[in-house]
Amino acid sequence: MIITGATSGIGKGAALEMAKRKWSLVLTGRNAEAMKEIAEECKKLGAEKVTYTLGDLTDPSVAKKIVDHALKEFGKIDCLVNNAGMLVTGNLEEAKDDLTDFDAQMEGNVKTVVRLTKVALPHIIKSKGTIVNVSSVCGTNSTPAAFYYCMSKSALDQFTKCLAMELAGKGVRVNSVNPGVIYSEIQRRSGQSEDTYQKYLERSKLTHPMGRVGYPEETAKAIAFLASDDSSFTTGELLKVDGGRAIYTFD
Repeated sequence: MIITGATSGIGKGAALEMAKRKWSLVLTGRNAEAMKEIAEECKKLGAEKVTYTLGDLTDPSVAKKIVDHALKEFGKIDCLVNNAGMLVTGNLEEAKDDLTDFDAQMEGNVKTVVRLTKVALPHIIKSKGTIVNVSSVCGTNSTPAAFYYCMSKSALDQFTKCLAMELAGKGVRVNSVNPGVIYSEIQRRSGQSEDTYQKYLERSKLTHPMGRVGYPEETAKAIAFLASDDSSFTTGELLKVDGGRAIYTFD
């Protein structure tokens, strides 16, 4: 199994969950020290074998590097978890006139996924494997101050459904998890201050009917379900792990 963005948040949670389930793992990320630590933690939890490769997926050469590494280590690819992504905050009025922020958002959340999936696809078809994309409830429900992010996740959801239809006859299942607000680093990496982030978390408790924010391990369990034979008759699914956020009606 390849898991991108495995050093923090949902990606780290997925790596730890799959390690407990004895999967062999190829982890990817950009932080060498964090990657080494999570790989060691996965080994302690029982992963059959854990290896990793470093690189920024916005670099077109990295996708092939990841796939080549996986094939060298394991000889096959039976699951791809496209987790890595990023957040550009703001609305259209505030956006840059040259649309470089739009380009960055679509590159980080859509193009990188398409590129890696395309490179890995012949090998996933050969193994009749699975693909799990990490999207967001923002793909189906608009949210304030995340204009381009919502667009990117909607595009990712269509990628999931279209690819599922394309590959169903070849024995490959393609699904997505669509989390609500989850404790992770994505907000901080977007430039939010700690104070703003904490206020965001408190406000999010009010917009999630279950009255709280989610944890990475809760999304990780959904990823494990979609990656495994437990979901053998499920494809094209956008599985919400959102504490009811998608059914929330604003007052």
